[in-house]
Amino acid sequence: MTRSPATPLPPPKARRRLREAAALTQAQLAARVGVSRETVRAWESGRTTPRGRKREAYAKLLNTLAEEATARRAKPWPTASPEPEPVPEPAPVSVVVAVGAGSADASEQAADSLVLPAKPLDERRSDRGSGPKPEPEPEREPASVADRESGPDPRPEPAPEPGALTPAQAFDALYEFSAPALVRQTFLLTGRRELARESVERAFQVAWEHWPEVARDRDPVGWVRAAAYEYALSPWHRFRLRHRHPEPPPADPGDRTLLNTLLRLPPPHRRTLLLYDGVGLGLPETAAETEASTPATANRLLHAREAVAGRLPELADPQVLHRRLAELASSERLRAARPPTVRMGSERRARFLTRAAIAFTVALIGTTALTLRTAPTHYEPPVSPGETVRGVPPKVAPGALSDEELELRQKLRDQLQDGPERLTPRLE
Repeated sequence: MTRSPATPLPPPKARRRLREAAALTQAQLAARVGVSRETVRAWESGRTTPRGRKREAYAKLLNTLAEEATARRAKPWPTASPEPEPVPEPAPVSVVVAVGAGSADASEQAADSLVLPAKPLDERRSDRGSGPKPEPEPEREPASVADRESGPDPRPEPAPEPGALTPAQAFDALYEFSAPALVRQTFLLTGRRELARESVERAFQVAWEHWPEVARDRDPVGWVRAAAYEYALSPWHRFRLRHRHPEPPPADPGDRTLLNTLLRLPPPHRRTLLLYDGVGLGLPETAAETEASTPATANRLLHAREAVAGRLPELADPQVLHRRLAELASSERLRAARPPTVRMGSERRARFLTRAAIAFTVALIGTTALTLRTAPTHYEPPVSPGETVRGVPPKVAPGALSDEELELRQKLRDQLQDGPERLTPRLE
């Protein structure tokens, strides 16, 4: 009995691109197939493969989405407009958990959010280019010799897009959107309020120094988050005087117990637990951001959950743990500096490092020149060390002789020395 071949499916990255091109979320696609959102996430990440009727339904839906995308691309544009309007790309899915339940002001809920856009930082490492790709522009034909000799290309250069933000405005918008939540996340990671604010500000200063790279990144918030986590978990902070004294713990006993439990975890386990159960990243995205393999990340997550459930059994449920982390982060009123202050600090730091590098270079050049000026130009043999002669009394200062010296002088005068006798003149 032969088994019928399974229905072919596109690669995992192509599945995600088809879903995003149709502006569907994972939950919406899961509802159309009849599975859970976690199952769709596993299918798109390549961790699992659908089987049986689910595979046929999933393949049929993907084929439908592919046909719709092909039809949209092949649809003729109206001749009245000079350029076709691009198909709007789906906005990145953002997972925002509002903490501080019962708050009457919606702005406070947004400011107290623990979770920011769930697009991972290092998805660019593992899944670069997984989003809907724009169609390639047609290649320009090479200009002929006559055209090149006639002058510059008469085609006008594309004008800048109206209403575009300046780099400073884009940086300020990114900072105001993500800094409050990143400070709360870093507080859960370190347990120190000042260190959390300092880590986020330093991360944004580094982001401003590398702003062209950060601005083109698919997940700038993740870029800054990774830099803040790396700075906050640096082992050199323990040698700073201001960090040798503990900060006052949270006022609530439950929050204090949960924070102490988190701080007892090893830093890699604590970071994995915060990204997966606190921020809401998937397992592959968490593994990419922590620079670990997916099995190692899963083991860290399991050990961290076991350690937390061992001290707090009521937090064995991941949903309850997520809610408690959000409540703990919102209980501390942490505020970050203003965006212009961070940008000015980054520029001052860059100027200081530049001047320090110039001063070090000048000092090195001066030291090298002084060495070349004072160094010997020919070989000078070393002076041989002196030898000690025995039997000679030490030289003393002028003055009266002591009894021992007088006795020694008389002995030298009365007795003959070893060797041939002395010649004394005689009268003949």
